[in-house]
Amino acid sequence: MAVYTQVDDEELIAFLETYDLGELLSCKGIAEGVENSNFYLHAGAGSYILTLYEKRVDEAELPFFLGLMEHLFARGVACPQPVKNRRGQALGRLAGRPAAIITFLDGYAIHRPDAAHCAALGAALAKMHIAGAGFSQRRANALSVSAWRGLFAPKAARADEVAPELRRTVSEELDFLEARWPHSLPIGVIHADLFPDNVFFLGEKISGLIDFYFACTDAFAYDLAICFNAWCFESSGAYDPAKGRALLEGYRSLRPLTRAEMEAFPTLARGAAMRFLLTRFVDSLDVPAGALVRPKDPREYLAKLLFHQQIGSARDYGLSP
Repeated sequence: MAVYTQVDDEELIAFLETYDLGELLSCKGIAEGVENSNFYLHAGAGSYILTLYEKRVDEAELPFFLGLMEHLFARGVACPQPVKNRRGQALGRLAGRPAAIITFLDGYAIHRPDAAHCAALGAALAKMHIAGAGFSQRRANALSVSAWRGLFAPKAARADEVAPELRRTVSEELDFLEARWPHSLPIGVIHADLFPDNVFFLGEKISGLIDFYFACTDAFAYDLAICFNAWCFESSGAYDPAKGRALLEGYRSLRPLTRAEMEAFPTLARGAAMRFLLTRFVDSLDVPAGALVRPKDPREYLAKLLFHQQIGSARDYGLSP
């Protein structure tokens, strides 16, 4: 979450008059995240999140994201729900942007997860993958391996400003990933961005999953690899095998992984590291003036990529096949 677009008070009040939410009590921008403009909205009927969609989100794809949240919720996955206006529409326009209001979830994000949190996350991810079955819409992953070279190229000349030899490292890694990327793994709806700040806890239990705006149809094991990178490394950058095992065992408690998924896991982990290295790299060079946003350091994912390059099999992570 972040704020790129500021909202005029009168325009906001007019927008909310199309809903049955009562009087506007407060509206505050949320600085965390990097993609859309988000606001904590407190109205007479309760608390909500107001999102203005920016940057990489294609307006034509918003019905996929909003419909997916409704589908998952109906199948027992705790996630926000789109709030519909008096015309029965979940999507409107505000400040020249597509906009939606979604329900507010109680809970808090764990910024230093332990193995127990990783196990809970693994089970929640598997539950989401299973619950996504039957969702009628499909969306290609616009930030998968086929898009990475094109994402990097316009900013490649500045790569070494971020880290020494970054341009060469990325170019060589793209050659590897394009040649080795697995294309025959089990697929379905994935979240594709399930970082700790997108998972809410109440005590030891997960209270909800949020921010589905990268969700797409792709390999389940790739989604698991994204979580592996985001949850199983310490703030120092060191990999924690106990967290890695807990994440996978939590996942496999609900959805067993195939042999092919386990064999491909090191490559998927490299690809997941590359995806976030590249988007963070581009975002770090392209923050609009005046935006309330905290760009994330791409070097974190460069270090993870270099670590994964030394891995030969899942056993090297301390994972059982």
